[in-house]
Amino acid sequence: MTRYVFVTGGVTSSLGKGIIAASLAKLLQARGLQVTIQKFDPYINVDPGTLNPYEHGECYVTEDGAETDLDLGHYERFLNRPTSQANNVTTGRIYQTVINKEREGAYLGKTVQVIPHITDEIKRRITLLEKEDKYDIIITEIGGTVGDIESLPYLEAIRQFRRDVGKERCLVIHLTLIPYLKAAKELKTKPTQHSVKELLQAGIQPDILVCRTEYPLPNEIREKLALFCNVDEKSVIEAIDADTIYDVPLLMLKEKLDKTVLKKFNIKNTELPDLTHWKEFLGKLKNPTREVKIVLVGKYHELRDAYKSIYESFVHAGAENECHVVVLPIHSESIDADNVAQKLKGCHGVLVAPGFGERGIEGKLQAIQYVRENKIPFFGICLGMQCAVVEYANNVMGMKGAASTEVNIKTKYPVIDLMEDQKSQKIKGGTMRLGSYKCRITKGSLASKIYGKTEITERHRHRYEFNNQYLKNFQDKGLVTSGINPESGLVEIVEIKDHPFFIGVQFHPELKSTVESPQPIFTHFIKAALLFSQK
Repeated sequence: MTRYVFVTGGVTSSLGKGIIAASLAKLLQARGLQVTIQKFDPYINVDPGTLNPYEHGECYVTEDGAETDLDLGHYERFLNRPTSQANNVTTGRIYQTVINKEREGAYLGKTVQVIPHITDEIKRRITLLEKEDKYDIIITEIGGTVGDIESLPYLEAIRQFRRDVGKERCLVIHLTLIPYLKAAKELKTKPTQHSVKELLQAGIQPDILVCRTEYPLPNEIREKLALFCNVDEKSVIEAIDADTIYDVPLLMLKEKLDKTVLKKFNIKNTELPDLTHWKEFLGKLKNPTREVKIVLVGKYHELRDAYKSIYESFVHAGAENECHVVVLPIHSESIDADNVAQKLKGCHGVLVAPGFGERGIEGKLQAIQYVRENKIPFFGICLGMQCAVVEYANNVMGMKGAASTEVNIKTKYPVIDLMEDQKSQKIKGGTMRLGSYKCRITKGSLASKIYGKTEITERHRHRYEFNNQYLKNFQDKGLVTSGINPESGLVEIVEIKDHPFFIGVQFHPELKSTVESPQPIFTHFIKAALLFSQK
């Protein structure tokens, strides 16, 4: 029978519920159990697809085309298995479903209320993953912080769900903060006590406390927390600040979080978690033999989470190459023809990041021209690939004024244009080209060398595409279109032959990079940067 773990947060946001959930899932998976994780977000947006990256960080896209919270990226990177639409639920989606059912007359004229109708829909979503696959344990992360008004229906749904399935099949892990007061030189438990009190007022007694802390928790602190929060002492878990998120599974193993969960579920599992590959990865990550500097040209650098999957892909690719990747973020708006050489000085590779809109486009074009002419390894993702096409048209093919119609609707040469099926779209949310699509790769190309095969699938999130009206013009002038979607003919990959490493992709390869399976373009990009650094 499937067991359920709920992870709630208290005291403050950004404590790392997603990392704790993913770490626990990794440990249980390493014991041979079938595990998955889902995220319930309290905001009223139907999904994060229309949210500004400054607002919510990266929008993560699943294989089946769901625009989801970035925590799903952590789930996939840790578990090395894809998530789906069912792994991310928002309040907007919950209410949308209930309202649609009310309009259809599904409630037989009853007054629709938060209890039972909203909470019933939340409970239905909790178990939805069971219909996709057979799982031993489903971990559900509840977004936000206990005490938030918008979280209350989720907490009530958990209270009811626990009563419905029985406590032996359901437990709650509460992640909280133990702050350190420098003036008093002591760790303080009062914020955690108040946070647990908030949870108790919602009718939920946490089974396990995971305590984020800058310093080790002494036994007297654990005893105090156990006494005042009504948990046994072995269920007070220390989550000390780590050098990297990839240390957390091993720290949780040391704290016996997985054993505590299994014991509470009465699951007899005497296997030690097999973390061989994970430890090998950490060994390479922490003991690099070389270093490269990669400039990340983008426009959302104020919030690092806006490029979360790209940063993590560099971590995976760096470990694969036993190399420390130093990522240097540069605002594309700060780059111009006069300073581009200075801005990119000393770098061993340049990645031009994805994005939307015309802001910062000129800086991206200047950076691409510089690396193309100076034979510096280049990697463009989505808008980065489109900018590479625009730059090539302007500076190699003599098509002055060539542009994307996203930037200049009146351009004489619309080398990047709105996709045909997007031209009639009025609704913005969930209407882009989303999810996994096939790509056929030309034999003998850089892309075929990278992937080692001629057909791949990658994830997409875009409205604009390479304009095939100009396809022959580009091919005649030396731009290699090495990846094509076999159904639509959409150009997915472009590259330049007389360059050590120059590749642009319409898809988002960063979304499929995991600890166990680093994304091959990132791996080869870092390899090319290492070669360039030796010149």
